[in-house]
Amino acid sequence: MQVTTDGSSVTADSSGDGDWGEHDPSVFSMTKVGGDGLRGEYQLTNGLGPDRAPGVMTEHWQTFIGKEDFQFMKEKGLDAVRIPVGWWIEKDANPPAPFVGGSLGALDNAFEWAGETGLKVIIDVHAVPGSQNGYEHSGTRDGSLEWGATGDSIRDTVAVVDFLAGRYAGNDNLVAVELLNEPARAVKLETLQEYYQAGYDAVRKHTDSALIIMSARVGVDTDSEILAFAGGFEGTVLDVHYYNLFSGMFDGMTVQQNIDYVHNKRAQQLGAITRSNGQPLTFVGEWVAEWQVQGATKEEYQRFGKAQMEVFGRATFGWAYWTFRNVHNHWSLHWMITNGYISLR
Repeated sequence: MQVTTDGSSVTADSSGDGDWGEHDPSVFSMTKVGGDGLRGEYQLTNGLGPDRAPGVMTEHWQTFIGKEDFQFMKEKGLDAVRIPVGWWIEKDANPPAPFVGGSLGALDNAFEWAGETGLKVIIDVHAVPGSQNGYEHSGTRDGSLEWGATGDSIRDTVAVVDFLAGRYAGNDNLVAVELLNEPARAVKLETLQEYYQAGYDAVRKHTDSALIIMSARVGVDTDSEILAFAGGFEGTVLDVHYYNLFSGMFDGMTVQQNIDYVHNKRAQQLGAITRSNGQPLTFVGEWVAEWQVQGATKEEYQRFGKAQMEVFGRATFGWAYWTFRNVHNHWSLHWMITNGYISLR
């Protein structure tokens, strides 16, 4: 085998008696497409293999979040949790490889703890068959985006929504079902709306009280792209994600410029999609008190976080921080609260 120094291609030469012609199957060239640095559940379970992955994932589900964390959230002033799930949860306890069983039990535990602590639960369909955005958190195998290319992927995702709604509709702590997290711009708008219609109907088969969240496409020019569509249903929420990250425009911003951007631009964006009749409600489903500013002080982080909570608190369905626990401190709401960077009261 010969591999390029950047690891992007592989060439295999035959050691057999082939004729070395272009039709000889023992001579081939393979180019790796995308997937560099992906560290999602697919990559973890695929890398560990069927012997090790179940043990590692079980330990994670048993230790990463527990009842004490739900108690912490309640005591600190939070009133709901947004829980991301992958499409393979419907196939638990024997999901398609390389995924392993156990995620459904973890979600059951979350509902039990929510009931004991008085928190509401938002089920967030975060990863769908084929991936809706190519990001590692969408369950993609290699960075590809294939969801919506065929009717099968739509039907399979509706089946997941139907399963989840049917399982938890009778639970008083279910407040909402998010049909899809962060569909990419590459997903056709017509396909997305077709799915949202079918997903809405699937939830309504089981409950009239749970809200249904529809996420705007990532990368389009306006958050209002599906505003009228979502507003045509009863009991819907429009989800937008606001980060002062992931764009070169934020690279050179100072502390004050970042804060001003939240008070001005983000407030304007949120105001543009907020309707007085609540059809749909608005939800800043992800934000974080992290930025591109280097060497910021604790007091500056506090100001940045406070500005976002002031503005995003105007969303008629509220906001959700990404995420509750993370190895990177400022991405961990638990760490931010514990260390006095964010106060919810």
